[in-house]
Amino acid sequence: MRSFIYYSRTAPTAGNYIKEDLQASGRIDIAIHSVIASFFLSHKIRTDTTLHMIFAGPPTPSRHLEIKPKTEGKTGEDKIYLSKKNVSDILKKMLYKYREGEKYEVFPGYWIEKMGFLELVDTLLDQGKKVYMLDNEGEDIRKADIKDDAVFILGDHKGLPQKEWKRLKQKCIPVSIGKRMYFASQTIAVVNNELDRREDGE
Repeated sequence: MRSFIYYSRTAPTAGNYIKEDLQASGRIDIAIHSVIASFFLSHKIRTDTTLHMIFAGPPTPSRHLEIKPKTEGKTGEDKIYLSKKNVSDILKKMLYKYREGEKYEVFPGYWIEKMGFLELVDTLLDQGKKVYMLDNEGEDIRKADIKDDAVFILGDHKGLPQKEWKRLKQKCIPVSIGKRMYFASQTIAVVNNELDRREDGE
């Protein structure tokens, strides 16, 4: 099992803030591409991945969206059909269904709650997970000792705020996918590929 934390300073925290123009909607398009990179293989949905998304944009930050799609059972009851075309609608519905004071399962495998970025990281660390921060100056991921059930942190086009960055460096393990800067979704794909190759014995 592997997990990603995608942090966005601009992604909206209410469904009605997601408009037809996704780039103008707090760059929710980056979040959508990150969902696709996390879960979609050719003709298959990953079952070994959890995606945590922290949206810190307007109007009421922060929201924690946790996604681990269920693939077994009857569509509409035990699972929902996840396609590349409906990711935006799913995120919008999750935001609309937020309930104050609780972690609410909007669909099977899709939860939303009010939680901040550092609080989420601390929660996962308290659960005994090893948390890795994607950092150009970190150890090459091809050489790094990546533990089972690892968690990887990455930011949106604006990156992580400096205050959070400094605190994370004291708690998390920095790893790098190379000197060049990639999109968040591309970074997820590279990390997934590296872990897949390790599992396949390559």
